Amino acid sequence: MPRPTLAMLLASVTTLVGCQSTGVHRVHANPTVTVETMDALSKLQGEWEMVSADGTTGPGSVFHVTAGGSAVREVMFPGHEHEMTNLYHMDGTDVVCTHYCASGNQPRMVASGLTQTDEGPALDFKFDSVSNFIEGQDHYMGGLRVTFINDNVIHQDWTSFDENGNEAHSVTFVLKRKG
Repeated sequence: MPRPTLAMLLASVTTLVGCQSTGVHRVHANPTVTVETMDALSKLQGEWEMVSADGTTGPGSVFHVTAGGSAVREVMFPGHEHEMTNLYHMDGTDVVCTHYCASGNQPRMVASGLTQTDEGPALDFKFDSVSNFIEGQDHYMGGLRVTFINDNVIHQDWTSFDENGNEAHSVTFVLKRKG
């Protein structure tokens, strides 16, 4: 059997790379939904502190609008051992949150724009997928509700799921704008 030449190998790689470049995910956005949702998230820019049930405060989150206004990055517990990052962005009429967890996995959750609740407008993120969920990890964050109480207070209701997809734990963070 003849050995492949460098030219044949390069031609094969070029063909494979060319075939992979057609994976564009094109969506149809609703400008009203996009502006309303990104406006609510963008208004979070700044430092927030966690408020416990007894009223004491501690490390919370820092929100930053990035990527030309198309994404909002949240750093939870900045500078601490369990620092985590959430990245929010639009995908058509949906808003996506990818949670970069301290446990090393990255769940992706999707909400269909703002909904009205008794407490205020909210984004209800539902589980879509999780990457890097490796052996030995027993949970991932798969649900998040961000409720915009007012300009200076938000609630984050997080739900984790076990390796079988069953609800494992939930926690509510009350965040107050710092300053």
